[in-house]
Amino acid sequence: MKTQFYDLEAKDDEGRLVRMSDFKGKVILIVNTASECGFKNQLSDLETLYQKYKDEGFVILAFPSDNFMNQEPLSAAEAKEHYNTDYGVTFRIMEKTDVIGKSIHPLYKYLTEGKSGLLINRIKWNYTKFLVSREGKIAYRYAPQRAPSSFEEDVKNLLRGLD
Repeated sequence: MKTQFYDLEAKDDEGRLVRMSDFKGKVILIVNTASECGFKNQLSDLETLYQKYKDEGFVILAFPSDNFMNQEPLSAAEAKEHYNTDYGVTFRIMEKTDVIGKSIHPLYKYLTEGKSGLLINRIKWNYTKFLVSREGKIAYRYAPQRAPSSFEEDVKNLLRGLD
């Protein structure tokens, strides 16, 4: 049987198991982060988006990743503290995760295989973002340089069932 989004799970920054099924009915933005990446200022923008829509069922899951030029030297717990202290982040920080390669996390394998599961479109850099609908479908994928404010309308539409 083909894996569905809600079949997947990951650990949070404290090692607790988090099931994607816990987010049924919510719109989820999944992003691979790195504290030394040039796109790190997006953390503040992601927090702004999160604060604006969290009460409507919007969730952000950030996965610190050290897959690109060693730009995340921190542990997940250290990243969480850094993201909070320097960028005001309150959304959920997950375990440090491989988003490419032989050790790719099953969630990222699922995300990069996309809707069809036929073509693998690997992540090329930090801050690649996936927007998942309330039904657990990958609705959008955004490039690292794409600012969170530029896809706010997509978030709103998914939250309001307009997409």
